[in-house]
Amino acid sequence: MLAFRLSLYGCQRLALKLRLGLAQHSGNIKLVNRILAIFALADGLSPQQVASTLRVSDQSVLNWLSAFIQDGVDGLKVGSAPGRPPNLSKSQRKELALLIDSGPVACGFSGACWRSPMIQQLILDRFGVYYNVYYISQLLRNLGFSYQKARFVSDHLDELKRKEWVEKSWPQILRLAKEKNAYILFGDEASFPQWGTLSYTWARKGRQPAVKTSGRRKSIKVFGLIEYFTGKFFYKSMEGRLASQSYQEFLKEVITKAGKHIIVIQDGAKYHTSKAMREFFSQHQEEMTVYELPTYSPDYNPIEKLWKKIKEGYTHLHYFESFEGLVEKVEEGLKEYANRSKEVLRLFGMYKEMAAA
Repeated sequence: MLAFRLSLYGCQRLALKLRLGLAQHSGNIKLVNRILAIFALADGLSPQQVASTLRVSDQSVLNWLSAFIQDGVDGLKVGSAPGRPPNLSKSQRKELALLIDSGPVACGFSGACWRSPMIQQLILDRFGVYYNVYYISQLLRNLGFSYQKARFVSDHLDELKRKEWVEKSWPQILRLAKEKNAYILFGDEASFPQWGTLSYTWARKGRQPAVKTSGRRKSIKVFGLIEYFTGKFFYKSMEGRLASQSYQEFLKEVITKAGKHIIVIQDGAKYHTSKAMREFFSQHQEEMTVYELPTYSPDYNPIEKLWKKIKEGYTHLHYFESFEGLVEKVEEGLKEYANRSKEVLRLFGMYKEMAAA
């Protein structure tokens, strides 16, 4: 093919941009590809390069170019195919579900999470079937998928350590608890700031809700431990920085209240693993045994869910004019969950399932 350069007038570029926006909004992926092809040709790419990028034939690109030269942006319109639009077969739906499970990157996309236009493109590329983007959600629901908020997972995860925790450490902890008639306590700390925290809420379109804040950089810190067998919730609130000394004081109180051996499961925070804490654990090995969770594994610590519940119920979207008001509200939430052992026990779902397996 002869090399050439397509030139676009300002009004043509504007018309293409407007039509591209409408096509993207409506999910008309065929028209989107045709308009992108025209822009690419105008930027100096060859028809072969454009065809390779869009995964179509060279002749298709030339046909789009010819239609655009002859009729402008209207020449790129996608005609309606006669008869009922084709649907995916049963076997194709199963294959699509497996492709979605494998993730966008494995299917050639750059994003980490699926969006409807990406799945629309996947269906068209893989099976040659065009689904309007508005029907993608219904198709996915029929395949057993739901629209969910993604969560972050640290790229520092050590999957071998996590597997070892599940397959070796946790069964070992259960055996030790049985031998010593001990409590199994999952621990962590939380901070509740006076300047407030926000979450999603309903509001009129175009009217972003506003929540007053004192702006004061002061917060209440809480040490906490929840018990696997009984749902007991031990906690200690304080001002100031979390440190090994205050952690030791909390653990001494828990040892006294528990009245029997305790197995403490904690993360690798510095004030948990300092030299002072190692000495403390050594001095109290008759009363307690300590295990550390795999690094970057908050999903393995059920007390994280408890902190979330307390914040959602008692501090999210609240205005605290005084620090005393914040403390009062946080203490209210802590006391409430100290009396909700059944609800605390539900936080151990993952571990209960492993114990029953």
